Amino acid sequence: MADRSLLERLGLHRRELRAWAGYDFGNSAFMTTVVLIFPVYFVRVPAAALSPALARSRVAFASSAAVVLVGLLGPWLGAVADLRGRKKAFLGAFLALGVAATAALALASSGRWLVALVAFVLANVGFTSTLAFYNALLPGIASVDEIDRVSTGGFALGYLGGGLLFALDLCMIGNPGTFGLADSAAATRLSFLSVAAWWALFSIPLFQRVPEPTAAGGVAEAAGTSAARAALGRLAASVRELRRRRDAGLVLLAFFLYNEGINTIIRMATLFGDDIRIPAPQMMLALLMVQVVGMPFAFAFGWLADRIGARQAIFVALAVYAGIAMYAFVLRTVVQFFVLALLVATVQGGAQALSRSLFATLVPRDKAGEMFGFFGVCDRVGNGAIGSLLFGLMLLLTGSSRPAVLALVIFFAAGGLVLSRVDIERGRRLAREAEATAA
Repeated sequence: MADRSLLERLGLHRRELRAWAGYDFGNSAFMTTVVLIFPVYFVRVPAAALSPALARSRVAFASSAAVVLVGLLGPWLGAVADLRGRKKAFLGAFLALGVAATAALALASSGRWLVALVAFVLANVGFTSTLAFYNALLPGIASVDEIDRVSTGGFALGYLGGGLLFALDLCMIGNPGTFGLADSAAATRLSFLSVAAWWALFSIPLFQRVPEPTAAGGVAEAAGTSAARAALGRLAASVRELRRRRDAGLVLLAFFLYNEGINTIIRMATLFGDDIRIPAPQMMLALLMVQVVGMPFAFAFGWLADRIGARQAIFVALAVYAGIAMYAFVLRTVVQFFVLALLVATVQGGAQALSRSLFATLVPRDKAGEMFGFFGVCDRVGNGAIGSLLFGLMLLLTGSSRPAVLALVIFFAAGGLVLSRVDIERGRRLAREAEATAA
C-alpha cells in the first residue's frame, strides 16, 4: 500500500501511465546525447574546415529549419490523427523517421558536414513531430486531478533515461580505447547509434499499453470527404475556436513566449559553453548534472502544483529562468557554469511539464491531437525559428552569444504577463461543455 501511495504521488500508479511516461525515458536521450553533443562534434569534425563561427551558425540554422517544417505540418497532421483515431500510428511513423535519421548521424565523419546537417534536420523533424501525438495521448489516460503529477512524472523519467545514456556515452567518448574504439570521434558516432536503439526500445510499452483515443469523427469521411481535406476544414475551425477560447489561446501564447527562452537555453547550451571557452569535459559533466538534479525537481514541481496550482508553480520557474539569463550574461568561469547548470536543473522539467498539463485541461479531449499540434508549434518554433535563428545571427554579427542570452529575459517576462491573464476555471468549464456537446 505504501508503494502504491508513492506511485500515486509520482503520477505513475497505473500501467498505462508508466508506459506513457516511459516514452519520455526513451526519447530524452535525443535531447541529451544528440542535441547537446552534436553541435560541438559538428564544429570539430564534419565542419572542421569551416570557421567555428560559421559552423556554429549552420547548426543553429539547421535547428531553425527543422522546427519550421514541423510547425507548418504539425497542427494539420494532428487534425488528421484526431479524425482517424490514429495518434499512435502517426507517432510511430515519425518515431521511425527520427530513429533512422539519428542512426544516420553515425555517417557524419570528417568533412561530411552536409550529410551531418541533413540527418540532424530529419532527426529533429522526427523527434519533434512525435511529441504532439505523444502529448495528445495524455488527456485520455489521466484525470484533471492527476494530470499535473503524470506530466511532471514523464519529465522526471525523461531526466533519468536521458541522463543514464548520456553518462554512458560521455564515458565512451572520454575513453574510446576502453571500448575498443579508435578515437573520440568514432565514439561520438557510436553514441548517436546508441540513442537510436535506446529511443526505439523504450517506446515499445507505449504502443502496447496506452489506449488509442476514439476518433473525433468519421462523418466527413463517410460523406466522401478525405481525411486530409476534412482535417484542413477542422483545422481552420480550430483556429477560430482558439480565438474564442480565450484562455486556451492565452496559455498557448504565454507558452510560446517563455518557451522561446527555455528551449533556446536547452538547445544552445553547448554552443554557448563552447563560445565562452568552457572545456568540453567540464561542460558535459555540468550538463550531466542537469539530468541528475532535474529528475527530483521535476517530481517536486508536480508536488508544488498540487499545493499552489500549476500556474503559480510556472511563475516560480519563470522567475528563476529570468535570473539564469542575467547570470549567464556575466559568467566567466567553469564554477559559474556549474552554478548555472544547477539553476537550470531546478526548473527546466517543471516549467514545461506543467505547461503541458495545464493546456491539456483547457481543450476538449476529442480535439487533443490538433490542439497539441498547435502546442507543438509553440514548443518548438519558439526555440528554432526565433531562438536558434537569433543565436546564429548574433554569432555571425558579433562573434558572441552573450547578447542573445540576455535578451531571453524579455521572453520570460512577457510570457509570465500573458499567463497571468488566463482564467483557468472558465477555460476548463468551456472545454468540458464542448465535450458534452460533441457527445
